[in-house]
Amino acid sequence: MASETPSRAWWLDPPEGAAGSGSPTTGLSSAEARARLARFGPNLFRDHQEKPLWRQFLSRFQNPLVVLLLVASAVSAMTGELTNFIIISVMVLFSVTLDFVQEHRAGKAAASLRQSVSVQATVIRDGKQIDVAVTEVVPGDLVVLSAGSMIPADGRVIDANDFFVKQALLTGEPYPVEKRPGELAAGTVDIQDAANAVFMGTTVISGSARIEVVRTGVGTAIGAIADTLTRAPPATAFEIGTHRFGMLIMRLTILLVLFVLLVNAFMHKPWLESFLFAVALAVGLTPELLPMVVSVTLARGAQLMARKKVIVKRLAAIQNLGSMDVLCTDKTGTLTEAKIRLEKHTDPQGGPSERVLELAYLNSFFETGLKSPLDEAILAHQEIDVSAWKKIDEVPFDFERRRVSVLLDKGNGRLLVIKGAPDEIIGLCKHYEEQGNVAQIPLDRAALDKIHAVQADLEKEGFRVLGIAWREASATHSHATVGDETELVFAGFAAFLDPPKESAGAALAALTDSGISVKIVTGDSELVTRHVCGQLNIPVTGILTGKEMAVMDDTALRARVEKANLFCRVNPAQKERVILALKARGHVVGYLGDGINDAPSLHAADVGLSVDSAVDVAKEAADMILLDHDLHVLYDGVMEGRRTFGNIMKYIMMGTSSNFGNMFSMAGAALFLPFLPMLPTQILLNNVLYDMSEVPIPLDQVDPEELRKPRVMDIGFIRNFMLVIGPISSAFDFLIFYVMLHVLNADARLFQTGWFIESLCTQVLVIFVIRTRGNPFKSRPHAALVATSLGIATLGALLPFTPLGAYFGFVQPPAQFYFILGGMALAYLVVVEIAKRGFYRWYVSARPSHLLPTP
Repeated sequence: MASETPSRAWWLDPPEGAAGSGSPTTGLSSAEARARLARFGPNLFRDHQEKPLWRQFLSRFQNPLVVLLLVASAVSAMTGELTNFIIISVMVLFSVTLDFVQEHRAGKAAASLRQSVSVQATVIRDGKQIDVAVTEVVPGDLVVLSAGSMIPADGRVIDANDFFVKQALLTGEPYPVEKRPGELAAGTVDIQDAANAVFMGTTVISGSARIEVVRTGVGTAIGAIADTLTRAPPATAFEIGTHRFGMLIMRLTILLVLFVLLVNAFMHKPWLESFLFAVALAVGLTPELLPMVVSVTLARGAQLMARKKVIVKRLAAIQNLGSMDVLCTDKTGTLTEAKIRLEKHTDPQGGPSERVLELAYLNSFFETGLKSPLDEAILAHQEIDVSAWKKIDEVPFDFERRRVSVLLDKGNGRLLVIKGAPDEIIGLCKHYEEQGNVAQIPLDRAALDKIHAVQADLEKEGFRVLGIAWREASATHSHATVGDETELVFAGFAAFLDPPKESAGAALAALTDSGISVKIVTGDSELVTRHVCGQLNIPVTGILTGKEMAVMDDTALRARVEKANLFCRVNPAQKERVILALKARGHVVGYLGDGINDAPSLHAADVGLSVDSAVDVAKEAADMILLDHDLHVLYDGVMEGRRTFGNIMKYIMMGTSSNFGNMFSMAGAALFLPFLPMLPTQILLNNVLYDMSEVPIPLDQVDPEELRKPRVMDIGFIRNFMLVIGPISSAFDFLIFYVMLHVLNADARLFQTGWFIESLCTQVLVIFVIRTRGNPFKSRPHAALVATSLGIATLGALLPFTPLGAYFGFVQPPAQFYFILGGMALAYLVVVEIAKRGFYRWYVSARPSHLLPTP
């Protein structure tokens, strides 16, 4: 629990001694706001100011292998090997620059998309209300808040109207607390007692207010403890997989480098040349382009998803969306049109009742919390004259009580009017009205059974139902509390119709066909939800209600969530429990929500999804924002997520197959060759050219059959694929060794030239085989990937005939070599294709289909 020391209890100071805002009505001027932003800095927990480009570029040289190469090149220069020094330095610089430029562009594009859905704050400047980014809020700003807003900074309440804030983030208080203007007693130094102050990161539950900002950024209460509140989220399956992949390659690299050094030392080869060879070999084995490929692929995925109306806030969430196999979603607005109409207002016996309409209208009209679609439907149904009524107080809606009460005065007495979930309302009633008679009739068992029957009949017809009740209050009763919601008189029901979306059925079928189970998690009743499912042809496999969940422990819940696909009458905490239970069973879970109550579930899900019209707290918690509240949009996003993940896997699989095979061959060649099989500079050139050929991978398409099921990153799959394809590459390398030594009688320079060409051509061209699980001739690669791959292979073959080739130690091979090379390359690709198909047949039979990664 956070608290403030007396010296920092700014809420005890008079307003004029705080931040010194402008006029209480006009706020700061734009010029003053800019000056304060420059003085106090952006409104952030920490200083996230981007480093200058030159510092970002230099940070790329922190890679230990890059440092080692530069040291080795410097040693070469000191020993007179200037050519080696120049070539190594140029290769390193080019590789680092390529990585930096691609990743920087990707980062800028992703940041631009994130900015388009950033949380805004409404401030008063120059006498006008404007929306600004939360980061631009400054001390002295006047901020306008309403239900659903996230409070953008610490501030003092200037005026408020039934203003309730949830500040459990700071104080641990489970229920909303009311905030109001005014001075506090001198000893009020704890945050939880600061009734006239609000704090950054907390949430407005109901009402409205204006606040004067006192502290921003690291000066706020949450900023002081930001390290504990903004810890990085747990690593995703993809992040864990890439880490394990990196560790696998690192272990192989260390073993091979040590092996090469020991063998070269034993054979008394020059120590500097052997050291450079070992370091270059390490670079060749290390997938140093992987971070760039991942960043560029994810950023391109984010841009493509933006075109399909999905804005990605956290790039890593793209792969989670592609891996998602369970989607939890609310019913309203997703399966239905969210165009709710009030269709009936009935008394407890089911007959029409104008009194129920009047009470519901009064409650919705005077309620100051976030107006729900049900409130809007009531107010739009029929205008009722409320001029005779005066609001005294309100007990705002919360998701535990599931009701809202307003205390009203008509001059001749006061009335507490309550509306909410029918089960909650009926349970609080002791009397009821009968056929328009406002006389209070005791609510006995027979009347209760009749009321429940009327409710059930309405819900079976697909109506969403609210219970309406009231009670009289004394003329001196001036403050409504939860305790007043007892011994009520039940007036009747308000019944709403929200027609199903015509597109929802097709979208759900598409998601199901793509391997995603859709589970409906709603506060509505099971009867209404079942009716909607029937209209959309959604089979109901099991229903679990909030009451049933309340008596279950987590173990029992995990056993039930697998089969059930309707979770009805659940509160926010129970929604979160459903998600955590599904995750505990090994599912990758997405959650689609847009309300204040959805924030915990959005945090808990593997990928949190919200909509552009959502409240601030939901948008802030989400990983992705749908610009259109439609499951078709989400389906398109899932497909793009799978394409993105598939392209990342292509590069990883390349790095663990032919590339590994070539490097393994180099280490093995050191055993029997009296010279180095390839010069260090040639290895580096090979690596750079290979990396250039793979840059367009993010643009490539993934075969449709690879998009049908969600995939997860499986390090076992990658390792096994490497162990199958890698030795094939090595076998053809050793075959070219034999050709060079015994057919062409090659000396050291011709041997190195021939193997350089063969190594580059095979590892570049094999992408056309590995990029698809099926027939390479039926899967069309992106034109840019074709151009770079064929261009690099051609460049490598012609390089020995150029003046530049001599600097790398190349000589011109005989024409006979190229005929042999063509036959060997073709044979290599055919053998890899056969091995690939055999590997997938074995892997499909050995593993469940949902665990199979996409190539």
